Amino acid sequence: MKSIALREIKSFFGSPIGYLVIGLFLLLNGLFLWVFDGEYNILQSGFADLSPFFTLAPWIFIFLIPAVTMRSFSDEKKQGTIELLLTKPLSLWQIVNGKFLGSFLLIVIALIPTLVYVYVISSLGLQEGNIDMGRTMGSYFGLLFLVAAYTSIGIFTSTLSENQIVAFLLAVFLCFLFYFGFEGISSYAKGFQDAVARIGMDYHFKSMSRGVLDTRDILYFLSVAFLFLSFTVFKLKSLKS
Repeated sequence: MKSIALREIKSFFGSPIGYLVIGLFLLLNGLFLWVFDGEYNILQSGFADLSPFFTLAPWIFIFLIPAVTMRSFSDEKKQGTIELLLTKPLSLWQIVNGKFLGSFLLIVIALIPTLVYVYVISSLGLQEGNIDMGRTMGSYFGLLFLVAAYTSIGIFTSTLSENQIVAFLLAVFLCFLFYFGFEGISSYAKGFQDAVARIGMDYHFKSMSRGVLDTRDILYFLSVAFLFLSFTVFKLKSLKS
């Protein structure tokens, strides 16, 4: 598993992909949070908190993470190396987890520089250090779990087609459905609004963003990630047989 993950990381940074993903994520967030006028501009909000960042980041990741994961298995299938990969002395779970960890770590690396925002906002407050660290750290943890769920979805869709664009579009659709789709559907489910909303990631991400790490929210994200990684393993079993 470790060898697969390291190979993924090396392939990301051995090509422009890794640098492009990190640069694009930081550039988009920087422009919306500090430059462009609008509701996401922190300097114009009048509040010393990172709420605009945690509102914006999940939407950027809906497109960015599928762009990272779309090549995971689809590229292997296209180049004909999937059979070689499956014959390695590794279990299917080790191969899938290695691919997952490689993509997940790349996104975590992209997130690390955003910790500078915490220091800047803390320094800019009327009272230096006047920032709700509990809420901020809870939001970061929520974002990590959200990234894990998105990544597992992207890894799964990459097994469905050797065409990376198809894998990308399927991942974007599923990420959107799980993040916002159920929230939107809940408004039409009269009498079951709360139950339907709880199926979506947005509900649990907002819950963690309050600064309280509820085990139900953590178990939800872990369950979604495990579910799609299981789908990936089952799909690979069908390719292997």
